[in-house]
Amino acid sequence: MAVMTEVSRATSAAHLHPSSSSPAPSAAAAARANGDEKLRFIEEMTSNVDAVQQRVLAEILARNAATEYLANCGLDAATADRDAFRAKVPVVSYDALKPYIQRIVDGDRSPILSSHPVSEFLTSSGTSAGERKLMPTVEDELERRQSLYSLLMPVMNLYVSGLEAKGLYFLFVKSETRTPGGLPARPVLTSYYKSDLFRNRTHDPYHNYTSPTAAILCADAFQSMYAQMLCGLCQRHEVLRVGAVFASGLLRAIRFLQLNWEQLADDIEAGTLTPRVTDPSVREAVADILRRPDPELARFVRNECRSGDWAGIITRVWPNTKYLDVIVTGAMAQYIPTLKHYSGGLPMACTMYASSECYFGLNLRPLCDPAEVAYTIMPNMGYFEFLPVDSAATGASVAEASASDLVELARVEAGREYELVITTYAGLNRYRVGDVLRVTGFHNAAPQFQFVRRKNVLLSIESDKTDEAELQRAVERAAELLRPHGASVVEYTSQACTRSIPGHYVIYWELLATGSSGGAKLEVEKETLDSCCLEMEEALNTVYRQSRVADGSIGPLEIRVVRPGTFEELMDYAISRGASINQYKAPRCVTFPPIIELLDSRVVSSHFSPALPHWTPTRRSD
Repeated sequence: MAVMTEVSRATSAAHLHPSSSSPAPSAAAAARANGDEKLRFIEEMTSNVDAVQQRVLAEILARNAATEYLANCGLDAATADRDAFRAKVPVVSYDALKPYIQRIVDGDRSPILSSHPVSEFLTSSGTSAGERKLMPTVEDELERRQSLYSLLMPVMNLYVSGLEAKGLYFLFVKSETRTPGGLPARPVLTSYYKSDLFRNRTHDPYHNYTSPTAAILCADAFQSMYAQMLCGLCQRHEVLRVGAVFASGLLRAIRFLQLNWEQLADDIEAGTLTPRVTDPSVREAVADILRRPDPELARFVRNECRSGDWAGIITRVWPNTKYLDVIVTGAMAQYIPTLKHYSGGLPMACTMYASSECYFGLNLRPLCDPAEVAYTIMPNMGYFEFLPVDSAATGASVAEASASDLVELARVEAGREYELVITTYAGLNRYRVGDVLRVTGFHNAAPQFQFVRRKNVLLSIESDKTDEAELQRAVERAAELLRPHGASVVEYTSQACTRSIPGHYVIYWELLATGSSGGAKLEVEKETLDSCCLEMEEALNTVYRQSRVADGSIGPLEIRVVRPGTFEELMDYAISRGASINQYKAPRCVTFPPIIELLDSRVVSSHFSPALPHWTPTRRSD
């Protein structure tokens, strides 16, 4: 098989020593046989991309062509096919669908977007400005998402042996809300964890977690995290992999250990759970793991944590860990140095690409360098089209783009960038997700994509436009100046400050002492941080630098250093307003006044660019 050939060069990690919790050989053999079947399925799907996509669209149209939305597009249910779909159905963003979605929210059960009843709404992460989006989904979509999950470990098993050992994953749910029409509205991962598929799952040696299900399902963030961390410590020798959904979630767990290790050690020593955990189901589940006092483990935890040296803490506490299972692409890439610091340089596996709207695909080389992560979109998950980024930037109308510019999955070109457009079984038709992807190659006939950025611009004072990827590169470049001083940027966000004239970029930095705990005193001179401001400006685009140098329409960039723990407070604030702890990502730009006020109240020093960045006019040849 091609996937086998592709990964045959991978060096498998050594098998762990068998433990009492290891599955019976028959279970392991069954898991391997099932894994081989999943790998064959990947080969089949990626070898027949266009045929699978035609079948998927035919299935979607067969079930949804008679819906109100597609009928309003002029699609005839009796003759609906790919050509008619491409000719009549426009490319849309959320605002175009919002009136239809609102009717479902209010209780309309007619076939508006989908002929199958909408079972719930999946909410966007809600971490940036603007309201949260509600994505309708249907019952069988859960099984489709589960089918993609089932492919991940067979692929990983080609690279790492011993996966029957346990995984320490920090997984969380958020209390759901109800729409006026009575449907649940919750983040996609909360939907999955609360589903019968997850709660009543049969034993799977590849998904053997240290965290009890009751702890994962506990809506109280502190109780859930405390129970999961405690259970992970009690089973530390059985852990092969450590992870969370996003890199930021795993760093939050490490920060939790820094703040709560004394109480955790006390509980381990006494063999009892702190009264701060009040959920009866959590207490019962933890009692099955925290069965008796363990003074030796308590002493170990105290010795490792009280020194204040957190470098390599993951492998010191969980010595058999082979890799971190976290998303470190896109905005999460800025966490890579910090994760390396805490893990001692463990590989970081980005396994899948998914969103609230649709699950897309997986990484067939999960242990590659984070900068090389490419996702293979599985053509059975939905119908996928791609709007070339240069076409999207020409100012062509959405209707013109849908008629002439969209490219099918099997026909994208290597090296080009595209905006992802999806059609789902749940009733999203030619919906612009807002993700920009670059084609890096192919697996069989299936294109492989790198996530480039979200389409939205982050910062703008006037004619300048700075997006998330550019801001991140500028922060990374400036942060290099901190390394000789034993410091790094652990978190950042920004705002376009227009209270002064001219306006200027404000970047908030939380710094970490890389040689010790985050609470250690940092010794970074003012001149160094001033230079970081200028270094960021040098890394920004020519329009920005022209505005600074020639036009004077943008003032000097400012870095405001905030005290340690500020971004934890920012996350807590977002969660208190309804953001999901599972999906939370620190916003890369903030506009909400209370958030800006919170950040500004934690500033310990401010620094401005001491000079103008370089800018040379571009000469045009006649």
